[in-house]
Amino acid sequence: MADVILKNLKEINDYRSNESYKTLRTNIEFSGSDKKVIVFTSCTPNEGKSTVTLQLAASLAEAGKRVLFLDADLRKSVLMGRHRVAGERKGLSHFLSGQVEIKDIILKTQEPNLYVAFAGVVPPNPSELLGNRRFEALLNGARQAYDYVIIDAPPLGNVIDAAVIAKNCDASVLVVASREISYKYARVVKEQLELAGCPILGVVLNKVDLKQNKYYGNKYYSKYYGKYYGEYKKED
Repeated sequence: MADVILKNLKEINDYRSNESYKTLRTNIEFSGSDKKVIVFTSCTPNEGKSTVTLQLAASLAEAGKRVLFLDADLRKSVLMGRHRVAGERKGLSHFLSGQVEIKDIILKTQEPNLYVAFAGVVPPNPSELLGNRRFEALLNGARQAYDYVIIDAPPLGNVIDAAVIAKNCDASVLVVASREISYKYARVVKEQLELAGCPILGVVLNKVDLKQNKYYGNKYYSKYYGKYYGEYKKED
C-alpha cells in the first residue's frame, strides 16, 4: 500500500505535455550514466519548477527506473499539502537535524519505482542543514539505492539553497517560465549555479503559450500529429 498518493500524475492528457516530459526524460537519460543526482531550480517562485520536477520523476519511474524524488525546499514547500499522505510523516528537515533516520522519511507512492521524501517543517537554518554532512551522506547512499535522485530546490534567484545543494549533485537543470524572466536575470542565476561547480545540463522552458507558437501551437501540428497523440478538432 502506498504511503502517499500523488495527485494529477496521470491527468496530463495533452499530447504536447506528454511528449515534452518524454523528451526531457530522454535528454536526462542520454546525459550520461554518471548523472544520477540532479537538482532542479528556477529564478523565482511560481515558474512551475515543482510540477516539472515531479512529473519528470514520474516519467523516469514509468520507464522502469528506480527514482527518489527529494523535496528540498525547506523554506516554503507546498508539495506535501498537494498530495494525500497516510498518517503523520516526518520530512527532510527532521532527518538533517538528526531527529529521524533516512528510512523514516522516504515514502512509497502509488507509482511503481517512484519514492518521495517531503521537506518537513520549516527549520530556522535551511542553508546550514542542506550544507551539512548528513545531506551529503543521504545523497551518497541514494546513488547506490536508486537509478535517479531528482531534487526540487528553492529558486536560486531568491535564496542560496540551490547552490548549496548543487555542490553535492552530479548535474543541475534550470526551469524558466516563458516571457516571465528576463535574459539578464536568467544569466545571473545561471552564473550562481556555475559557481557551485555543478554541471548544468540545460534549461526547461516552461509555461509556453502554444497558441502563439507557429510550429507547436497551430493546427498544422495538431493535424499531422493529433492522430497519434490526441483528437484533432477542425476550426470553424
